[in-house]
Parts: sequence; structure tokens; C-alpha cells
Amino acid sequence: MLGAVRHGGYIPWDDDADVALLREEYEKFREACKTELDTSRFYFQDHRNTKGYRWGYGKLRRKNTLFLREHQEHMPYKQGIFIDIFPLDSVPDNYILRSIKNFECFCVRKLLWSRVGKIADKKWYLRKWFCLLDKVSEKEIFRYYHNMIHNANKKKTRMVRILMFPTPNSEYGYYRNWYECCQDTVFEGKVFRGIKDYDSYLSFKFGNYMELPPVEQRKVHPVSKLKVW
Repeated sequence: MLGAVRHGGYIPWDDDADVALLREEYEKFREACKTELDTSRFYFQDHRNTKGYRWGYGKLRRKNTLFLREHQEHMPYKQGIFIDIFPLDSVPDNYILRSIKNFECFCVRKLLWSRVGKIADKKWYLRKWFCLLDKVSEKEIFRYYHNMIHNANKKKTRMVRILMFPTPNSEYGYYRNWYECCQDTVFEGKVFRGIKDYDSYLSFKFGNYMELPPVEQRKVHPVSKLKVW
């Protein structure tokens, strides 16, 4: 949305595009991929269909490509160029409970990250800590995560978030109605569904979003190997 509004497409220094879906729509998309996806060109990954995949969201990848993130070369699954597909789950309307939920999300996320963190973290003592966390059963982590999903969506709340991805604001969530009220949005000359009240959403997330960030804050994903056939 930021790229579409501010640049008419990709942010010039960025290499990424994400799709966010409310949980019900995410599950529909996941099922549709089993029958509707052009499997000669694409494949969908998440922890339920890909052994060793340790992220709490899906990736739609392009076949016959390679996109190896630094320190993730050892992960035991195909790593083609991708778009992240994020599920949005309910979080408590009460701020204190939402803050506690944020800490729970942080803990589970670090358990999943440990397979990478034990190699990638710059601090030796955190690498040691991630080595210990990596001994926790992957099956048990995802069992706990699925309980989180089930409990989160018992009630339709005012706010939602990606449980297994950082939420970089002090509210620890985003307003559900932003994702329910959409309109056509032009991105790189093509029309996609985007947030109707984009000004409120982008202001909430970035502040003065039309102002370019300093050069040192214009980050890209560190990649060790990239191939497009």
C-alpha cells in the first residue's frame, strides 16, 4: 500500500511484496492452491505442507527460481522467489491483554526462529540461547501455535494481527475494518484490491508516510544467492 500510494508501485529500494488476508480468507486461499494453482509455475508453502518450514504464514513461490536468504541456506525446503501470504488473526480489544498476547507471540516466534537465529544472530550468547531453543520439538511448537489460532478466533475482535510476525507499533495490532473495506488500487500499472482507508492505515503504521525515510533506513533483504531462469 505504501508503494502504491507514494510511488505508484514498488518502493525503489525494496524487493518485497506482501499479501495479508483475514484468517478465514487465508484458509480459503490455502485450499484453493491445492486445486487452482498453476503448479507448472508456482508452489505454495506453509508449515502444514512443507517439512522443516518454520514460519507461521505461507509463501507463494515461483518454480525454477532461487532466492536464498542469508543464514537460511541450510533450511531443508525449496526456496524460490516468493510473495509472503500473511494470515490475520484476532487479538484482544483490551490493551493489557493485547500486550500480553504480543509477548506470547514474541516467545513462540523466537522458538521458530531459533533454527536460523543460532547461526544468524551477531551476539554469541544469543546464538547459544537459540541453540537451546532449537531443541524444543517443532511439532510441539506448532501444536501450541494452532491452539493460539483456535483461541484467537473464537471471538471477532476490533483488532487483528499476524501472530508470527512482529507488529511494529505500540498498539500491537491493526483495525480489522481496514482489511474488510477494500477498493481497487493501481500498483505498477495493474489493479489489485487494497485498503480503502489507506490514509488512516498508512498514518497509523508509518506516521508521515509521504516523507521518504533516511537513506540508512532503506533496507533490503540480505540475499546470498539469487537465480531467475
